[in-house]
Amino acid sequence: MKVFLLAFFVGALAVAAFAPLGWFPLAFVSLAVLVAALERAFQMRVGFALGFAWGLGAFLAGISWLYITMERYSGLHPVLSAIAILGFSAYLALYPALVGMVYVRFAHGGALRRATFFAALWLLGEWLRGTLFTGFPWLAIGYSQTPPSPLAGFFAIVGVYGVGALTAFVAALLALGAAEFRAARARLALPAVAMLCVFVVGYGLSLRAWVEPDGEPLAVSLLQPNVDPLFKWNPENFDAVLRINAKLVEQSRGEVVVLPETAIAAPMDWLPGGYLEYLTGLVAKRDATVVTGFFAQENGQFENAAISLGAQAGQTYAKRHLVPFGEYAPPLFVWLYKMLNIPMSDLHPGAKDQPPLLLKGRRIAVNICYEDLFGVELTDSLPQAGLMLNISNLAWYGDSLAQPQHLQIARARALELGRPMLRSTNTGMTALVLPDGKVEAVLPAFERGVLEVSVAAYRGETPYGRWGDLPELAAALAVVVVLLGIRKAFPARNVA
Repeated sequence: MKVFLLAFFVGALAVAAFAPLGWFPLAFVSLAVLVAALERAFQMRVGFALGFAWGLGAFLAGISWLYITMERYSGLHPVLSAIAILGFSAYLALYPALVGMVYVRFAHGGALRRATFFAALWLLGEWLRGTLFTGFPWLAIGYSQTPPSPLAGFFAIVGVYGVGALTAFVAALLALGAAEFRAARARLALPAVAMLCVFVVGYGLSLRAWVEPDGEPLAVSLLQPNVDPLFKWNPENFDAVLRINAKLVEQSRGEVVVLPETAIAAPMDWLPGGYLEYLTGLVAKRDATVVTGFFAQENGQFENAAISLGAQAGQTYAKRHLVPFGEYAPPLFVWLYKMLNIPMSDLHPGAKDQPPLLLKGRRIAVNICYEDLFGVELTDSLPQAGLMLNISNLAWYGDSLAQPQHLQIARARALELGRPMLRSTNTGMTALVLPDGKVEAVLPAFERGVLEVSVAAYRGETPYGRWGDLPELAAALAVVVVLLGIRKAFPARNVA
């Protein structure tokens, strides 16, 4: 029982490797303890239980903010909210559980081979978690390795899942190398050299510029209204919210002015007469364009969308990857969804092949909130788009880990795709992230304000931007197949 409690604890400890703390070495420590425990497991069910305990600790600690929206905003009873979070975390924990089970059953050979096998399994497990049933890749371990981690240079080549695999590889070498050090110090050299090579190559890659600025910088105003959902979705406050938006637009100075996701919580034809003309008139003297979140209405169905107003008006983008339980009911969970009181939560996804917005001569690829978790989907707009723009509304999750974790995800996307990521959010974190993953500017969360930034578009492609997840997935599958294929040359452990 103690070993399962330890796995649960180190799983929860891994959350400190992510933002806001960002203690990235803890990711190596946490996974190293898991591998050490798996090495002492001689039954598949024990490996499954250890991986499950690790995952349950990590997800209960890391996505606890989901409880806020269920209990505070959806009207679900606190006990039912807690049960829902426990059930969802248990589902997510199945993926590291499967990794643990397969590792215990099939791992063989020396430290380097076993570490490679664990890394390949970890990549496949996280990719499945981020893909099956529309996917939920939040807290993929690679996100913990944004700068200053020495692994950050790998994002542009292998993406977050590949960086996660390298994290797992280093962690396994730590665990297995320590075991070999006790057994025979001479056998420690190869794992130590392999670990050093990963760090040195990662640092070297961080110095490599895959992309370059394209044209003059663009002045952009990123607006943060800081409106509580309980206030925003009260029909009596509809006009007050519109006035907050207008006041922020009036304060802005940029050529492109951005309001966040659902800043206008209605279709355009529901707005008071003359509002759009007033809004665009505020920026007409400088020939600026306003981009705002709103709800598009097509054939009686609503879409979570963005639209350009003023100069270069009429361009739209509709969210393609919707949030389960927030924007649609997953199959088999309609009964639960009916218990949640979430406004505008039966949405229709946008088309797959939407072009970037063309604003002030720059092509800007828009993604809405949750969509920036799926790096491979953002590659659809490359290399045409020189900038990325995320509009979000995380007010539903209160003052929690959600805001800094989401900003760290944006940093990973910028590193992967070699494009600046502009972020306009309702409550935080509104920011500019550069292609090297640096947060150039950010507004304090839960404060109303305008972030004025100057940012250049970029041209060129990273390897990840061109190939997506395919190379690292193929490599992981090849590793598993090859190592299983040669397993007969090594004595197997007695597992069941």
